[in-house]
Order: sequence, then C-alpha cells, then structure tokens
Amino acid sequence: MGFIGSGQIGTAIARLAIEAGYQVVLSNSRGPETLADTVAELGPRASAATSGEAAAAGDIVVVTVPVKAFPDLPAAALAQKAVIDTCNYGPERDGHIPELDGTSLTSSELLLRYIPDAMVVKAFNNIFYKHLLSLARPAGATDRSYLPIAGDSAPAKAAVTEFIESTGYSVVDAGPLADSWRQATGTPVWGTPYGPYSNEKGQSAGEDAIRAALATATR
Repeated sequence: MGFIGSGQIGTAIARLAIEAGYQVVLSNSRGPETLADTVAELGPRASAATSGEAAAAGDIVVVTVPVKAFPDLPAAALAQKAVIDTCNYGPERDGHIPELDGTSLTSSELLLRYIPDAMVVKAFNNIFYKHLLSLARPAGATDRSYLPIAGDSAPAKAAVTEFIESTGYSVVDAGPLADSWRQATGTPVWGTPYGPYSNEKGQSAGEDAIRAALATATR
C-alpha cells in the first residue's frame, strides 16, 4: 500500500493495513525524514519515501491530501493504479474552487483531472479517524460497520472493497464518482452514523443505516 499524505486518516488506514498484513510506504509533502517517528511507531511493515516512490510501490495507493494539493500529485506514477481518495474539500483550507462550490463537479472528479490515468475510488472520507480505528471488526461480527465507496472502475472498486474488508469493514457501493457528493462533508453519511466525535469509540453503523444516509443526501 502506498500513501500520499500521512495525516490522521492516512496513518489510521496505514495502521489497519499493517494489522491486516500489508506493507505500507508512507509519504508527505515535507520529505520522508519527517516520518521517522511515525514509521518507528507503526513498526517493521512501514517505511517512508517520496510521494513518487510511494505511488510506484503501492498496488493500491491512498491519496489523503488537501484538495489544493491535487496539482502536486505524481500523475505518472499513479497511472493504472487503483487510488483511494479520502479527500474532503474545505474552502477555508483549500481556497474557493468554483466547480466544487457549485454542483458541476465532485472533488473526486477534480482529482481525476490531475491523475487521468488512475482508477479513483472514493472511500474513508466520511469517518472520523478515531472511529475508523475503534470500529474495525472481524468478518462475520454482528456489529461490523459499513463504509461507502464510489468509483467508475469496476476492477478498482473490487480491489478497494477487498482491501477495506481486510481492515475490518464491509462496503456499500454508492455508485460512480459523479455520485460521490453523497458522502462529502456535511452529508448525512459523513461522520454522523458512527457517533459524535466526543465518543472516541464510536458506534457501529450497519448497511441499512449507510444506505439510508446516502439516499437522503441533497445537493
């Protein structure tokens, strides 16, 4: 697994990936040497590299950066890769992007413009990182939670689904990238089904709850 961005959600996914038996290669915008402490904490299955090296290393690559950083992504290294997009648009951080302020584009579709040869799947963007760590459950558990994914590539969706299931979650297919706004910041499926941030353990959210939340989203 390659990681471009190693903030709270990226590190949480990396931790779950390692527990599922994956090797992870982390990167950030400041250089691999700044990830020494994180790599040491994650253990021998983790290493740090440049973003281009992390992209090249991963069978699946997690992109978890501010939307304003999309132009800096290593597009060539991400070609033909399944890319998990965890990113949420925030004008206060990213600046105003007219297409995203309106309804002509989703942030995942914008990402695809910068990495056009990748296969983008929106996932992990709707859950608090502490809940992501605390709610993972083995397959078959009655309180196993579901995460929505959206994407245009069936093979990439299948690969990402397999990965997510290995990390302790089941998946609801939320449609193509054009529908990924249904899991964007502020929608019913964003955060709420898993409980308030003040409850760091969270609460399980089953398939019906996630499907209902997606269905009630308005744009």
